[in-house]
Amino acid sequence: MQFPRKIAIFGSTGSIGRQALEVIAAHPELFEVTVLTAWKNAELLIEQALQYRPRVVVIGDEGQYPVVKEALQHTGICVLAGLQALEEAAAGEYDVHLAAIVGFAGLKPTLSAIRQGKTIALANKETLVVAGEWVMKEAQAHQAQIIPVDSEHSAIFQCLAGEQHNPIEKIILTASGGPFLGKKTNFLVNVKKDHALQHPNWRMGEKITIDSSSLMNKGLEMIEARWLFNLHPDQIEVIIHPQSVVHSLIQFTDGSIKAQMGLPDMKLPIQYALSYPQRLTNDFPRFSFKQYPYLSFEPPDTKTFRNLAIAMEVLRKAGNAPCAMNAANEEAVWAFLQNKIGFLEMSDVIEHALQKVDFILHPSLSDYEETDQLARHHARVLIEKIRHSI
Repeated sequence: MQFPRKIAIFGSTGSIGRQALEVIAAHPELFEVTVLTAWKNAELLIEQALQYRPRVVVIGDEGQYPVVKEALQHTGICVLAGLQALEEAAAGEYDVHLAAIVGFAGLKPTLSAIRQGKTIALANKETLVVAGEWVMKEAQAHQAQIIPVDSEHSAIFQCLAGEQHNPIEKIILTASGGPFLGKKTNFLVNVKKDHALQHPNWRMGEKITIDSSSLMNKGLEMIEARWLFNLHPDQIEVIIHPQSVVHSLIQFTDGSIKAQMGLPDMKLPIQYALSYPQRLTNDFPRFSFKQYPYLSFEPPDTKTFRNLAIAMEVLRKAGNAPCAMNAANEEAVWAFLQNKIGFLEMSDVIEHALQKVDFILHPSLSDYEETDQLARHHARVLIEKIRHSI
């Protein structure tokens, strides 16, 4: 793929989307913004469109369409709205699809791009959590390359360069442990959203920050890694690494281990995905061993952080179970952010939904959609019970 590259950012007003635009702004000769999309943040979407002048802008919330249309009416930018428009824009003319829409909502636009054989810079881990086997088959059928943006999966992807014919014994995903590393249930029972949103290392959106604090994010990454790198569940491990310098590791069958290291800054894996296979010069802060003379590692506490234990079980079960878990988790995180349930009760909501949704070993796309809806329904029912009992 040659430069300049046409970039479509799906979820441009979120944390990943905003940082991607920073990367693009630093290399205007190499990247051209072609598509920008957002769900509700019309004000920021308009601001981005006026600065980067994409060909197409999509606002997911159709109620916001008149505002965006009026603001951009004299620019020549095509303004669209709604879920169908997101899928249509994803099938348009560009080179790289940055999948940064949070949650299940990112699945269909990403599939639309895959079916056009686009290069996918995948920041939406839920796409592979929900329908990983199905998505990877589609990618293979349409020769669509998927380049991970998550720092951990980007690390594995980078460590695999030149190692395609060498079998992997296991991969080790690192986790910072979030703001509650070392805490027990008697502390976590009183945690509020303001505490959970104070991540010690990473600058991320609210949803992923809460997932990181509960270790659900690491569980989602284990499921994503299974499909992305064609691994068996037994080949995927998690280790707590509070400094977030070693982003993940691969152990090969000869016992050798490769790791990718760097300061915790999402702009680096974003830039790598957009420019792959080339590495671009940048002015990002550099890692120094003088600043980090001690790097520590420890096993995760799955008894206290039940979400990781749930995800490990779901990883092995496969089928539609990851889809149900993801949907229930999205509802639980949203409820926690609204102070409707407590921190530990997020796990209760997820377990409840998994028990209520019928298991399907080989689901179709419509099965995934129905599973998502059913899991959300059962999650909301329990959330309301918990809220009224407080």
